[in-house]
Amino acid sequence: MEIKKSRKADLENRRGIFLEIGLVIALAIVIGAFGCKSKERNVEKVDMVLAPIETDLVEITRPDQPQEQPQVKKVEMNVISDVFQLVDNSTKTNTELNFIEFDADMSISVAPPKEEEIVEEPIFVVAEKMPSFMGGDLTTFRTWVQQRLKYPAIAQEYGISGQVILEFVVEKDGTLSNIVVLRTPDNSLSEEAIRVLKTSPKWEPGLQRNKPVRVKYTLPVIFRIAE
Repeated sequence: MEIKKSRKADLENRRGIFLEIGLVIALAIVIGAFGCKSKERNVEKVDMVLAPIETDLVEITRPDQPQEQPQVKKVEMNVISDVFQLVDNSTKTNTELNFIEFDADMSISVAPPKEEEIVEEPIFVVAEKMPSFMGGDLTTFRTWVQQRLKYPAIAQEYGISGQVILEFVVEKDGTLSNIVVLRTPDNSLSEEAIRVLKTSPKWEPGLQRNKPVRVKYTLPVIFRIAE
């Protein structure tokens, strides 16, 4: 019976031979490398001389172009024929200053300033339409004043009582002005009456020819100690 060997088994048997051949080749290469000597290369220095290149310059000329001459504008000038003439001035100027002698005792009078004339508007006692207070007349105002009086302590202590007569003006804007005491039994009483009048609200002003006017009033104020 013939025994057949596989190709794989044959390669396994030759594996040792191939390994030995590879080692021999590698060893030969290493020995050859150590035996080689490096060769020095001598580089010769070469001097290069460049010959100058001669170039011919060609001159380029342009044809002459005719230049345009600028046009000259004619300017008309009017010459004034008048000539200034120098005239000799024979007039002499007096440069001397004359100072008036000043006397310290001399009195100097100064004109007083002009005062502006203040024209006061007339005050009416009776107007076409008399002023009104809270829709009423002077009686309504008197009641309003009496209700707001505070009896002065000093007058009450000394038993002073009586009637204070006041005069005032209702202005065109309804305010009260020109409050004057015509008669009083004591200053403390009149001062209290004036204080109340100054707190008065505005009146409806009087009218004369449908224009507001100033109207004068006289008002009695009574101070009476309650028993």
